[in-house]
Amino acid sequence: MGTRLLRALAAVLLGNALYFVAAWPCLPEGLRHREFALDGGLALDFALCAAVYLALGVLLRRHPRR
Repeated sequence: MGTRLLRALAAVLLGNALYFVAAWPCLPEGLRHREFALDGGLALDFALCAAVYLALGVLLRRHPRR
C-alpha cells in the first residue's frame, strides 16, 4: 500500500475515534452526527479527519524514512 493511502486510512480512523469517543458525548445536539444526514456533526468529523491527515503529513515530513 502506498504511504498516502495508509496516511489517509490512519487519518480517518483516528479522526473518527476523536469525534465519536472524545468529542461526541460533550457536543450539543446540533453538532452530533445523525446517520445518513448532512449536518454539522459530519462537517466537524470531516474537519477532525482533515486535521489529523495534515498533522500526520507534518510528522512524516520531519521524520523521513531511511
